[in-house]
Amino acid sequence: MDFEDTPEEAAFREQVRQWIHTNAPTQASGGDVLGERGGGEWFRQQRAWQAKKAEAGYAKITWPKEFGGLGGTPIQQVIFNQEEARGGIGGNTPFAIGLGMCIPTLMAYCGKEILGRYVKPALYGEEIWCQLFSEPAGGSDVAGLRTRAERDGQDWIVNGQKIWTTGAQFSDYGLLLTRTDFNAPKHKGLTMFYLSMKSAGVEVKPIRQASGASGFNEVFFSDVRIPDSQRVGEIGQGWQVALTTLMHERLAVGGGQGGGLDVPQLLALARELELEDGPAIRNASVREKIADWYVRSAGLKYTTYRTMTALSRGQQPGPEASIAKLVVAAKLQELSAFALELEGEAGALKGADAPMHGAFQMGWMAAPGLRIAGGTDEILRNVIAERVLGLPQDVRLDKDVPFNQLPSGR
Repeated sequence: MDFEDTPEEAAFREQVRQWIHTNAPTQASGGDVLGERGGGEWFRQQRAWQAKKAEAGYAKITWPKEFGGLGGTPIQQVIFNQEEARGGIGGNTPFAIGLGMCIPTLMAYCGKEILGRYVKPALYGEEIWCQLFSEPAGGSDVAGLRTRAERDGQDWIVNGQKIWTTGAQFSDYGLLLTRTDFNAPKHKGLTMFYLSMKSAGVEVKPIRQASGASGFNEVFFSDVRIPDSQRVGEIGQGWQVALTTLMHERLAVGGGQGGGLDVPQLLALARELELEDGPAIRNASVREKIADWYVRSAGLKYTTYRTMTALSRGQQPGPEASIAKLVVAAKLQELSAFALELEGEAGALKGADAPMHGAFQMGWMAAPGLRIAGGTDEILRNVIAERVLGLPQDVRLDKDVPFNQLPSGR
């Protein structure tokens, strides 16, 4: 495993560092897609920074130059992300889903005319995308969806419901997975489309979360008309198209490190808090717990380095991204719960009056969503067991059964 940049990577890192130092916004309001903190000013700053990165070719470094990228390597993208995070200006932006999941899917299946229309506006932050997959009755089974698309000449008529759609309330376009053949097995009767979220018949209802934010949404489709020209892939090929999106999603979610909450923040809290026997940092039990978190964080860090080493050598990464996704969400939840326990009654506060401005409270309430996004813990354990360790697959009795013959619970 390599822990140091190659000379070429070190030169690129210095170039990026200087560019960020010169061009980064002087003040960024705190916010993220799920928390929606910062409001309109946060969105304005995010759009301005995204456009500046796109103009320099840094918005998506690995994309071809014809689409606004640098034609660079994955490790160069990793380096830029690291330097951006070091400057405190990275994170969960409103463009992450579009650029990390939706647009790459279009690039894999759509022609140059469509890409010429949609790639640049997304890259420059002018248009925002969302991903319309999950449904109330499907749970973790994406292929169990029931949103129906029926052919009507050169159009499709869509009826159904999606849920847990991040950022749908401010998105311009969405990638929509539908069922076009109820007589086929559930994985074979799906078709993918993209559509304007302003289309007639689309209704978005934000879901109020425990944190008070509304990052997730329900989306209803009532006789929504979508031209066949907005189909992504072949009819009935929707599952294969969706896998492309889901692979990008898992990599994006697994690449996060818990919203910035880790051992350094826990150490700062322990130094700040006073317990009955003195500062929390001097308490043996607290110090033992912090040591445990340090070991886990180091393990996650070096596992991520394995992925970076593979990328640096031009290789495809192994299962490390799935492992990181599985570990990071549980780590955030457990670390935040421990911090709230230390804070005592003050853990119920948020804002300027709360310890660490309520960061651990927000982390604790956001963690369950992270354990679902990009594949639940249970799904990822199955993936790792079956596809990495080569263990026997689960019994799947519904694999070849027509979807309309599956028990629906009604």
